[in-house]
Amino acid sequence: MKDKQIPARATKGSDSVDRLVVLPFKKSVEISLKSIRVRFFRSLITTMSLVLAVSFLSFVSVSTDVANGLLSTQEPRLRQALIRSGYDVRPEDTTLGSTPKQRWIVILSLLVCVVGIVNAQLMAVTERFREIGTMKCLGALDRFILRLFLLEAGMEGLGGACVGAMAGALFSLINALFSFGTVAVTTLSWTDIALSTVSAIGVGFLLSLLGVMYPAIVAARMQPVEAMRIEQ
Repeated sequence: MKDKQIPARATKGSDSVDRLVVLPFKKSVEISLKSIRVRFFRSLITTMSLVLAVSFLSFVSVSTDVANGLLSTQEPRLRQALIRSGYDVRPEDTTLGSTPKQRWIVILSLLVCVVGIVNAQLMAVTERFREIGTMKCLGALDRFILRLFLLEAGMEGLGGACVGAMAGALFSLINALFSFGTVAVTTLSWTDIALSTVSAIGVGFLLSLLGVMYPAIVAARMQPVEAMRIEQ
């Protein structure tokens, strides 16, 4: 990909030239990574809320997979162990799903996570008024500013979601080992575990992009003169 694309238009008797500078996607990624490194601790605090929410989601999903693995053995002893552990298992049940209470707790934790991301990103926009104004004065288009914020949030979200999903799955398996013994590991479906973990990562990544969308639009629509005039 070329570093810049400059279409020029010249008219007879006029020295006017239209220029359009287009930065490659690779350069946008480099700028986003540099911004994350500069604001590492702020990014870490923002990501931690996502890690906790995704970890809880992964924990619930993997715990359900473990319970279904135990039920698949059709052993009364394991069914009674699930009931003692708090699972609502009826005699005719062959599979289990998350309870309404668990679903509401997961939804609320994810909503709190999104609100935290929006708040943190709005603060980031406020701190970067002059930076945004400088880029726009140098010719950065609205879509370039939008791309930068989405890339930063996407990288932070993907990293935080991976850590949260893996941590939640690990804690769920450890809890199952303490509660049911090694049979909890030997009877579960590792394919279901992988799907639950990947799903949690996907949800965390999408939530991160959703949380940054409004602050990114606000940053992209800023006028260069107004951004440069704000005192920090």
